[in-house]
Amino acid sequence: MAIGALAALLLALVVIIAVARILGLLCRWIGQPEVIGEIAGGILLGPTLFHGAITRTLFPAEIRPALTTIATVGVCVFMFLVGLHLADSRLSGQSRMVLALSIGSVVVPFVLGSLFAIGIVGDRSGKTAVLFCLYIGTALSITAFPVLARILTDRQLIDTPIGGLALAVAAVGDVLAWAMLAVLVAFSDGNQPPWRMLLVAPFVALLVGVVRPALAGLALRGRSGRKRGPTARIAFGACLLVAIAGALWLSSAATSWMGLHQIFGAFLLGAVMPRSGGAGLRERVLPWVERIDRTVLLPPFFVVAGLAVDLSGMDAREFGLLMLILLIAVGGKMAGAFMAARLVRVSPRHSAALAVLVNCRGLTELIVLSVGLETGLLDPRLYSLMVLMALVTTSMAGLLLPFVYPRQQAEPDAESGSADAFAPLVREESR
Repeated sequence: MAIGALAALLLALVVIIAVARILGLLCRWIGQPEVIGEIAGGILLGPTLFHGAITRTLFPAEIRPALTTIATVGVCVFMFLVGLHLADSRLSGQSRMVLALSIGSVVVPFVLGSLFAIGIVGDRSGKTAVLFCLYIGTALSITAFPVLARILTDRQLIDTPIGGLALAVAAVGDVLAWAMLAVLVAFSDGNQPPWRMLLVAPFVALLVGVVRPALAGLALRGRSGRKRGPTARIAFGACLLVAIAGALWLSSAATSWMGLHQIFGAFLLGAVMPRSGGAGLRERVLPWVERIDRTVLLPPFFVVAGLAVDLSGMDAREFGLLMLILLIAVGGKMAGAFMAARLVRVSPRHSAALAVLVNCRGLTELIVLSVGLETGLLDPRLYSLMVLMALVTTSMAGLLLPFVYPRQQAEPDAESGSADAFAPLVREESR
């Protein structure tokens, strides 16, 4: 890269990080998740304002491949952390209740979204039309697990029964949605040899049977060597971090070669990371990795995603389509979660709170939309409207939760791992 292009890239990164940070803090100050400001910053730096003058000035064509590479790295690290946190989520106890709620919160928006897509299928036909309809249903079924965890933490609900239940439902629901998206991405690539898809199952077995025990052994070696000096411990931690980074790259490259997106390899590696023996690594190193990813690597992704969002020419027809998308996305997700919760005898108040919480989509939805745009499952016009839907639904959780679940009425903490962790949610039904 030439000196001028390198300087332009560094300037662009500084602007991107500053805009994301300022708007993120502004959203946090008004009680909203920071990701709303970060997504909005990506849209504002895109071609929507001033006929794309900001985009052309800050992001010339020669630096966009580098920005895309940084964004891809940031998303892969993020998906690794999502897989890690999903596997850490507390699903023990009322597993039947969690599964029923997860299915309800996914199936209803999936069906409504797929039926809605039939009406906007346009000139697509055959396999392309089927994949498009199934993709729209999948995109409307997503819940942003990391954003949900952040909202629950900010509202001091993370250790309450409703917080544990919401996280468990989001975890299972997102696994279902990611699995569906992986299948759609694989079938959307007509040039990919079908036999490569058959290697996904052996690859998962390799991660579980070989990679996970190897990383667990490394972590246990570090744990047994606590009597070493601080320099030796730091060196060992660095080596373990390099090993994880190498495994992340190989896993992402492997799923990409198989016909899936590279994010699925990152997600799978995070999901199979060992839980025992690596407490020191998880407590000391991973928070820094998450902070660096969120501060430096992910903001370019918001801009790369925002470059494909052009709202400058939105007319009344597109505004009406946006309203319809919001109606189906919000109504399907909240109605599905609420009805499923009532069927398993969760109290009305907790059912309403759960419906509001699982409706947030955030960065996870943006990743799903970017994958759809990249693979041709989504066109740029519909992509722009769906990004706005992700922005609105993410903000709704913080706005509606105080009305359906006032903070002063929150239950005391409960043992999330106990068999009756969610019992207070059902007991209120009999009051």
